[in-house]
Amino acid sequence: MPILNIEFKASTNKLAELEALLQQLNPLFIGEDHQIDTYFNIAKGRLKLREGNIENALIHYEREDFAGAKSSDVLLYQHQPDKALKEILIKTLGIKAVVDKRRKIYFIDNVKFHFDKVEGLGTFVEVEAIDKNGSIGIEKLQAQCDKYTAFFNIAKDDFAAVSYSDMIFAENLSTNLL
Repeated sequence: MPILNIEFKASTNKLAELEALLQQLNPLFIGEDHQIDTYFNIAKGRLKLREGNIENALIHYEREDFAGAKSSDVLLYQHQPDKALKEILIKTLGIKAVVDKRRKIYFIDNVKFHFDKVEGLGTFVEVEAIDKNGSIGIEKLQAQCDKYTAFFNIAKDDFAAVSYSDMIFAENLSTNLL
């Protein structure tokens, strides 16, 4: 069953301050994860294999690229780490980009917060309002994202329009053209 979420990602040079601000709301701290997300070449949407010490999943998602909170349709397959799965995906699809990040993960109810340090890109805060079973609805998810945009005082220019993989891919493309 697809998962609906509304999410935003914003670059910040105040990552520790934003995390301290969130802690005032007594969120549930899941932990700090070192994640390697390998993105694969596919015709529609994005497909990534997440390998971490907390989260391991094969994730397909589709969403529009624009700055601000946006809707994603997500299919998630959680698994135990397995080298064979990655090798199959590499051989059949090829790698588009690899994202290496350190991520602190928090929850307040259905809202997930990420405080990310992404290799080669910088620091970001990401907020995902998640509806796993269709019981919350898109309007409430959007309202939750709007609330945390204001709470963190995110400026419009700080929103990331695309995924980390697209940023890495663009960076690699421009480096190879030089």
